[in-house]
Amino acid sequence: MQNNFTLYGNNLQELAIAAMLAAGLLLAVAGPLALIRYRLRKAAETETDTDDFLLSLANRTRLLLLLAPAVFIAARTLNLPPGLMSTLSVLMRLSLVAQGALWTIEIVDFFLRRRERRRVETDPSAVTTVRAFRFSALIAVWLVAILLALDNLGFNITALVTGLGIGGVAIALALQNILSDLFASLSIVLDKPFVVGDFIVVDSDAGTVELIGLKTTRLRSLTGEQLIFSNGDLVQKRIRNYKRMEQRRVICRFGVLYQTSAEVLGRIPLLLRGIVEAEPRARFDRAHFAAFGDSSYDFETVWYVQSRDFNVHMDVQQAINLKIVQAFEKESIEFAYPTRTLFIESPQPE
Repeated sequence: MQNNFTLYGNNLQELAIAAMLAAGLLLAVAGPLALIRYRLRKAAETETDTDDFLLSLANRTRLLLLLAPAVFIAARTLNLPPGLMSTLSVLMRLSLVAQGALWTIEIVDFFLRRRERRRVETDPSAVTTVRAFRFSALIAVWLVAILLALDNLGFNITALVTGLGIGGVAIALALQNILSDLFASLSIVLDKPFVVGDFIVVDSDAGTVELIGLKTTRLRSLTGEQLIFSNGDLVQKRIRNYKRMEQRRVICRFGVLYQTSAEVLGRIPLLLRGIVEAEPRARFDRAHFAAFGDSSYDFETVWYVQSRDFNVHMDVQQAINLKIVQAFEKESIEFAYPTRTLFIESPQPE
């Protein structure tokens, strides 16, 4: 029995050949993809980046998006109406745009992730910069992909972009607080007043920077809780960055009794200088008989601790203070404490 089935003038044999051609094209892609995924399934355990890159591209490849190009190529072997061929052509271009966007995103993401891994140990600020650039790149890729898709669907891109510009102004006014935080985030990333890992003080709050996001920056305080600041508010405040401190200045003030002789008073600055200079982690600046206090001769000495670490700073200060106390005991110099002398005058007898 002869089969007279036809579709748009194409007999069953021609339709079968076209279907097998489409299936063959898909298998020609699916086979290598499956092989790559199988052979590189342990790519994360290797030291090289090439296998990770190939595996990422394979995972980003969608056979469903490649179906339309395969069908279009197979359809060209058949006699189909122009309208149908035009529809298949549009579907093919849209699929290729979507698949190309996925591949482009993966390529950008791969190189940025590799840069982040290499810089995280030496330059923590690079992490924030890379993440901000990655976010911007993803938005740019998808924006271009959407515009290409709309262009293939027959939309007037020029008029659309003009309309988006007008609409963007209205959206910007409605989202000005969010946009303010976004631009503040870019300002932090580019200007780098602080980076992840820095210990900063903002007004009365202090903590270590854990995350610099697009809208907020998060700190971990010394008491353990997380402090969250809006980026827009943060860039307007005065920030003290202790991570970039190279040394700590210490001012030590004390007083000695008014009964102390002038000779001893003259030796005290030299005594203080010798104590500070004997400490290897401190750099002496000055020591002076500074003032006449209410109940003491007041002295002031200044030195610098050659470390940004607060614990080291306190260790050095404690060591110097103890040596001052020991030296004063040896020299029989007494520290003053607040005193008040009352003179009582009895009335003269009449």
